[in-house]
Amino acid sequence: MTTPTNKTTETRSTTSQYKKQLHQMEMLLDISKQVASHDTLDEMLRTIVELITDKTDSERGSIFLNDNLTNELYSRYAQGNIQREIRILNDHGIAGHVFQTGEGAIILDAYNDERFDSATDQETGFTTKSIICAPIRTAKGQIIGVVQALNKKEGDFTESDLKLVETMTTQTAVILESTQNLERMEITRKQELLFLDMVSDITSEIEIDSLLQKVISESTKMLSADRGTLFINDEKSNELFSRVAMGNSIGEIRLPNTAGIAGAVFTSGETINIPYAYADLRFNPSFDKQTGYFTRSILCVPVVNKEGKTIGVTQMLNKKGGTFTPEDEARLKAFTAQVSIALENAKLFEDIQNMKNYNESMLESMSNGVVTINDEGIIATCNAAGLRLLKVHHTEILKKEAKEFFVGDNLWIMEKVEQISENPEGFNMMDVDVMAGGEKMSTNMTILPLVSGEEKALGTMIMIEDISGEKRMKSTMSRYMDPGLADQLMDGGEDLLGGKSVEATVVFTDIRSFTTLTEELGPQGTVLLLNEYFTIMVECISKEGGMLDKFIGDAMMAAFGLPLAHDDDEDRAVRAAIDMIVKLNEYNAARAKEGKMPVLMGIGLNTDTVVSGNIGSPKRMDYTMIGDGVNLAARLESACKQYSAQILVSERTVSKLKGTYRIRPVDLVVVKGKTKPVAIFEVLDYHTEETFPNLMEAVNHFKSGLDLYRKGNFTKSIQAFNEAIKLNPNDKLADMYIGRCNDLIADPPPADEWNGVWVMKSK
Repeated sequence: MTTPTNKTTETRSTTSQYKKQLHQMEMLLDISKQVASHDTLDEMLRTIVELITDKTDSERGSIFLNDNLTNELYSRYAQGNIQREIRILNDHGIAGHVFQTGEGAIILDAYNDERFDSATDQETGFTTKSIICAPIRTAKGQIIGVVQALNKKEGDFTESDLKLVETMTTQTAVILESTQNLERMEITRKQELLFLDMVSDITSEIEIDSLLQKVISESTKMLSADRGTLFINDEKSNELFSRVAMGNSIGEIRLPNTAGIAGAVFTSGETINIPYAYADLRFNPSFDKQTGYFTRSILCVPVVNKEGKTIGVTQMLNKKGGTFTPEDEARLKAFTAQVSIALENAKLFEDIQNMKNYNESMLESMSNGVVTINDEGIIATCNAAGLRLLKVHHTEILKKEAKEFFVGDNLWIMEKVEQISENPEGFNMMDVDVMAGGEKMSTNMTILPLVSGEEKALGTMIMIEDISGEKRMKSTMSRYMDPGLADQLMDGGEDLLGGKSVEATVVFTDIRSFTTLTEELGPQGTVLLLNEYFTIMVECISKEGGMLDKFIGDAMMAAFGLPLAHDDDEDRAVRAAIDMIVKLNEYNAARAKEGKMPVLMGIGLNTDTVVSGNIGSPKRMDYTMIGDGVNLAARLESACKQYSAQILVSERTVSKLKGTYRIRPVDLVVVKGKTKPVAIFEVLDYHTEETFPNLMEAVNHFKSGLDLYRKGNFTKSIQAFNEAIKLNPNDKLADMYIGRCNDLIADPPPADEWNGVWVMKSK
């Protein structure tokens, strides 16, 4: 039976508990009102933290909400010296433990708890002693974060404190979740508006360098990346290039469009998101080594145009605060998709601008004048060469009517312009006269119609090439060399006239007994003879593409291989020498009919490296050649007298001949001024059966005699030479060797000194 006293005690306990519950409900209701009275998440978090620290009598407090995208707990409000957002992994520290387990925790000695991370204390200077931490759980039981209070002011945190904190967080969880969702929606809305403004600003840019700079700047800012690079594909070189990259890169970057991570994204068209670069085999760390930069994370997406074609890649490096997320991928893809049209337009604009600049630069650098007339008959452009050739200032020609400019002696130009519509292939006129500044100018002129890609007439172009100087030069040069060779020399430019070492075949000719001829002919007759003679000789040289170097009295020096080389210059020289003797024989036959003395000549040929170029003084220069090779050719021409020959050639020339000629060896000689013997040969192709009967058989006997002579068997050598003379009694060379052998028999040389070499005592 319950006594009145016990009943009273029980009633008082029930009343006290009821009042306590009522007070708690009023407190929670008040908390809900205070939290709900704020519009922003930051204000709500501040209020909740202040209420929790007040109710738990703690020094500090903080609320961490979970970021589902990054799996991080973040706090934008914390009491004390923390002025920035705090982010930690949602499985790290005491807060992470509570979030993962969903169970509150009371830590009476923080530094002795292995879960505690003292990094924040070290950063702020605050010392954490005790902690109470509770999960923030929604009505559906979902944990959206944690709340924690630090350092109970008096005593230790109790289970009652933990229960109070859990109750308070449960009361505010619904409001927090709703506000968090609203904030995310607002952030997303602002991002979309910012995104649209950014795209609008970027797509209005047409200059590619500025566009690339804007794209990189905005995309790195949008994704909170440390650096970024936008690569555009160059279809001509199959390279990815970028002129803009954040960081220490210098100038334009180019790499094959299959190389590295950028190349892999470009070729596959697939996004690559690498959270840890050095753990990925596709990553090439050489650029990091070169620049000192450390790449942690990489996000690389293809840039695709509206036709679905990949035109480049965008690469972001080192997400601030973590790794790149799927949301980052989606945003960067959307961004590059929007700007791809602008990129293509900018690149097209740059290509057109480069083409325009190239064309303008080309026109200005041309030596030919170019004048364009638009479809209204107005002179639209005239390059620098055109102004110079026409001797006008640009104000005198540009924007003038063509029919008012091309007048007088130049009226024919306007007539051709007016006829251009009837002749769509235009006019190409060679060596026509144009009056410029009151002076006549020889030109090659081309007049062409200007049409668009749609075959629409745009006007007319006049191209003027000044050939006045060329005509004068060619006229002068043609007096010294074959006109065709003069043309080649003019086309070859000034380089052909510079000093250089070159292999050439040198030809020397000289008239025999010229003094006797001059005494008989007198001055006027001598000049007439030389003019007739040189006309024949020069024609023989020019016909084979040789160059007449100079006349030296009655002698003549020419070269084959200068100033332009052929692959058969030695054969050309030999053919020219043969032709000279043949033509000279014909000339002498005509002179004989007139009772005149015949003209005899000797020719020496040698192939060697010579120095050619303009030699002389600034007032008088001569394009000629010098060197030992020239001297030997002169010695061979002189030796023709000694060997009763008309054409002597060196072994160097014979060794390079491609054709077949009737040639016999003559001697091994050491010319004056030299010590090394040279083999010389006689060309016999100009002979007829009358002038050299039984030529091949006689030459064979001569070769046998020469071989025996060189071996020192002079007696048998004489027999062979006599056999040659029987076949051709006029073979003076064989007769000379018989005389030389008789002298050697009479005064034989020491056997160990004889080598068959003859030393010439004179030039």
